[in-house]
Amino acid sequence: QVQLVESGGGLVQAGGSLRLSCATSGRTFSTYAMGWFRQAPGKEREFVAAITRSGGSTVYADSVKGRFTISRDNAANTVYLQSNSLKSEDTPVYYCAARSRTGVVMTTSGYDYWGQGTQVTVSS
Repeated sequence: QVQLVESGGGLVQAGGSLRLSCATSGRTFSTYAMGWFRQAPGKEREFVAAITRSGGSTVYADSVKGRFTISRDNAANTVYLQSNSLKSEDTPVYYCAARSRTGVVMTTSGYDYWGQGTQVTVSS
């Protein structure tokens, strides 16, 4: 079992930045590919970014490409999402997820464990 705890959300002005963190416990962190998703009220959870076990490969949703960066520190058992040039549509709850299988995927069904989420609010 893996426990995921997100932090770093909050209120930020449009154009600003936030760094989200997801700390993990349980099985060895480096055996999991990690992903970030987000979900607005009344909408489906959508993919944001993912990173392989080693951190050597990343993939992003088109809506955040060039603005967001996913990274991981396997020694600290933590994955990060640096979010820059934030827009009002970047507002929903952000979730991190862990995938025990190889490769990175952009679907919620591809992940085995989820955090409780952290709220990001971008004000215009």
